[in-house]
Formats: sequence, C-alpha cells, structure tokens
Amino acid sequence: MNIAKMIDHTILKADALKEDIIKYCHEAIEYGFASVCVNTCHVKTVHNLLKGSSAKTCCVIGFPLGAMSTKGKVLETQVAIEDGVEEVDMVINIGALKEENHELVYEDIKAVNEVCQANNAVLKVIIETCFLTEEEKIIACQLALRAKADFVKTSTGFGSGGATVADIRLMKKVVEDKAKIKASGGIRTAEQAQQMILAGADRIGASNGIILL
Repeated sequence: MNIAKMIDHTILKADALKEDIIKYCHEAIEYGFASVCVNTCHVKTVHNLLKGSSAKTCCVIGFPLGAMSTKGKVLETQVAIEDGVEEVDMVINIGALKEENHELVYEDIKAVNEVCQANNAVLKVIIETCFLTEEEKIIACQLALRAKADFVKTSTGFGSGGATVADIRLMKKVVEDKAKIKASGGIRTAEQAQQMILAGADRIGASNGIILL
C-alpha cells in the first residue's frame, strides 16, 4: 500500500508564509503525496508549483467554522477554481445541522458541489465530528451523499477533536461505496494512519505527512 498517494499534505495555519507553502509543495512532489491542501489565498502558488506533478491542488472552503453564507462559499469556490484548485474541502453549516435545518445544510453542500462538478473538481465535505452526536454524524453523511459529494471528511483539525477510528467506521457504514472518506485532525503517527485506512479511510489529511510514511 502506497500511503503517500493517500495523504493530503496540509498547511492551514493562519501564520503560514509563502516559503512554508513552497516547502510543502516540494515535499509533495518528492514524496508523491495526493495533494497539497491550503487556504484559498495560496491556491495560485500551489497550482503553479505542482504543475507537471501527480500532486493535486486542494483548498478549504468556509474554513474552519463552516458558518459562512452559502453565497460566500460558492464565490470562494469559484475563485479557487479560477486559480487552479482541483480538490475542495468545504465545512458544513454545523449550527444548521444541530438545529435540524437539514435542508439548509443540503443546499449549502449542493451549491458548492454544482460549481465543483461544472469544473471537474473533487468535493470533500467536512462534517466536524467532534461537535456532533452519532445521529448527527449519520445525517451529515446522508446529506453529503444526497448532494453527490465525492468524500465525507471527519474534521478541520481546528475543532475540539480530530479523526477517530470509531467515526471512520460509522461514516463507512453510512456511505458504503457511494462516497470516499477522508480522516483528518490529530493523525500524527504511521500507526494511526494505518488504523484509519483499515477502518475505511481513503484519504488522510495531515500537516506532518512525511512522518506518516
């Protein structure tokens, strides 16, 4: 198993410098990571640096709270795609989910995915499991499926907790083979990464991708 090809090499901290972004891109090319995942202001830089390599340009949308308006998320996605993004990790409206406003959550995901699908971009939906009950996790996955997202993703890494094996198993039970799963947040060892993959994860998001190999 080539774990490198399953890792989104991720740098999302607020104080990331351009030199940090460049370093992550060089590492992604060297180690053969799936993508480099950044905030949208860095998409153009990443896209230019990764040209000709197997690594994709990935960004986050509505990050990290998910509380941006749907129009805001759509515009952010459109700009990122214009700048060269190929994979989009969006955060759901967590408050709306917890209020059982499921239609808003669905429409939010669907609106972003329409932009992604029109431009052949992959959509990963971050449900932020640390804030959700088991029932809410199930519903969030179902809504992502209904909106035809490519992936469901556990966490931003900025919440109160990250990926767990139990959550990956639960998400896999819900989505089966209708969507892929990305585990992210708190994955700091090769053993943890292997456990997530065995539980059903197809992609790993980590800011320390090299030590997971």
